Amino acid sequence: MSPVKVCVVYEPVASQPESASSIQEAASAPKILCLGGTHDSQVTLRERFGDEVQVVEVSPARAISHLGSGEYVGIYADADHFSEIVNVARLMQNERILQGMPDGVVLLAEDNTILWGNGRLREWTGREEIVGANFYDVMGTPEILGPDFCPFHTALATGRASGSTLRCFQNRYMRVHAAPVFGGEGKPQHLVVTIREVTDEVLQQQKLSAIHQAGIELADLTTDEVAKMTVEERIELLRANILHCTQDVLHYDVIEIRMLDPNTRMLEPVLAFGMTDEAAQRKLRADTAGNGVTGFVAATGKSYLCEDTSADPLYLEGAAGARSSLTVPVMMHDRVTGTLNVESPEARAFTESDLQFLEIFARDVAVALNTLELLAAEKATTLAVSVEAIHSAVALPVDDILNDAVNVMERYIGHEPEVVQRLQQILRNARDIKQVIQKVGQAMAPAEAQPSAASVELRPILVGRRVLVVDADESVRSAAHALLERYRCIVETAHDGVEAQFMVRSLAADQHYDAIIADIRLPDMSGYELLLKLKEIMSAVPMALMTGFGYDPGHSIVKARQAGLQAVLYKPFRLDQLLSTVELLVTGAGAK
Repeated sequence: MSPVKVCVVYEPVASQPESASSIQEAASAPKILCLGGTHDSQVTLRERFGDEVQVVEVSPARAISHLGSGEYVGIYADADHFSEIVNVARLMQNERILQGMPDGVVLLAEDNTILWGNGRLREWTGREEIVGANFYDVMGTPEILGPDFCPFHTALATGRASGSTLRCFQNRYMRVHAAPVFGGEGKPQHLVVTIREVTDEVLQQQKLSAIHQAGIELADLTTDEVAKMTVEERIELLRANILHCTQDVLHYDVIEIRMLDPNTRMLEPVLAFGMTDEAAQRKLRADTAGNGVTGFVAATGKSYLCEDTSADPLYLEGAAGARSSLTVPVMMHDRVTGTLNVESPEARAFTESDLQFLEIFARDVAVALNTLELLAAEKATTLAVSVEAIHSAVALPVDDILNDAVNVMERYIGHEPEVVQRLQQILRNARDIKQVIQKVGQAMAPAEAQPSAASVELRPILVGRRVLVVDADESVRSAAHALLERYRCIVETAHDGVEAQFMVRSLAADQHYDAIIADIRLPDMSGYELLLKLKEIMSAVPMALMTGFGYDPGHSIVKARQAGLQAVLYKPFRLDQLLSTVELLVTGAGAK
């Protein structure tokens, strides 16, 4: 029985422009594509159609490129190739979708010959015909950048997709992804390759790398080298390096950098290039109104993109004829230390990418300014942090010594005077430890080098005041040390009501607590009960109770107020509320 013959007639798809000669050939003799088959079947096919139809023999894989020309009125195949013709037909049905893709799509043979393309590669290269050509030749012998330096060979050898980036067409970048197409024996015979242009993405990454390198070089000096330079030499070095980066890497011709004086809030000029003299000398402060975009950015810590200076009420003229500007904050340790501004004579000259680049560069500028001009302040910051860390580490252990000592004293008092005397000496020494650490830290850090980041709001009323915090929660006791001791308070803590009474009784005759802050619910008694106990020991009890919202068992706050309670702190409270409460207790303003 002879094999079944199949002939599929389809509507040709004009995916590529037809030449005049091809149109004439199609008009004179319609073409049928013959896929495989025996020699006898092909001869029989020609005899059947005669001279009226032109039979073109081609392999199934190459049939795709032939069909793309739109010259064929049908496809002929015997039963052995029927599945292949079905696959070809399916591909042709999807060809319109592939042609609409922004990416290039090609079918490659094992030797990298292009068997079919969706037309995008032909547009990129300007070549009228790419089918039959070598892929790499069409791409202009590109440089393969990786990560796979033989992506097509890898995909065919492993049967898994592979990809790489190519540099071609005069510094354009293309990302290729090759997926194998498996044949009847389960081996990959062809590759479907997609090509996507990624020039903008690659150039942006290169620019980020260049900015990072330039930022490193802004102040690439050792401490000894910087120490030998005068302030003027440091600033001049910084200016030269910043201009090099902004002009050669970022390609900005107008730039202004100002530093923020934390005391006056004035923005002092550090560098101005391309700005008018009036703009460079203009007095600006960190304020959202009346100080232009620069003042707004310094006050808010937010970048500002001015796309059209003529329509932006915040903008103050910087460069003559500037039509757009971009201003970012210079940040150090999450604190605004200055501003960086660039301008352009073109409207809408800056993009979100420019904003990202400038913010990255501004961070490097902040580090460079810190290295070249603020070394003393940086050392003071490091010292302050070290002293604070030591102080925090010893605060609660010293409190434990105090608590243990007063407990022992309460047990042995009146029995062994020598033991009592030694315990009192331990108490005095323990209370001195924290103050000594604080005084040493202040003596080591010169006043003129005190960094603004380490400075705190002055609270002269709190200096030297002794505060007792009573709470079973260790985090509360630790926070009391951290928050109040930075304002020069002397902080001691107790775990419960009985221990608080011991601490009060242990004080020397010339000592007293200026403020006592206790939780409303202690392990052994309520805050109200503690107040009553302390009134038996102290002539006046400067006390505040801490409580969560809505928690007042037995209306103890009302009772405590009637008994002389001066203040209530509702958890969670802010630092300013804590400080104000301690000041109220210290001054007696809350007493009735």
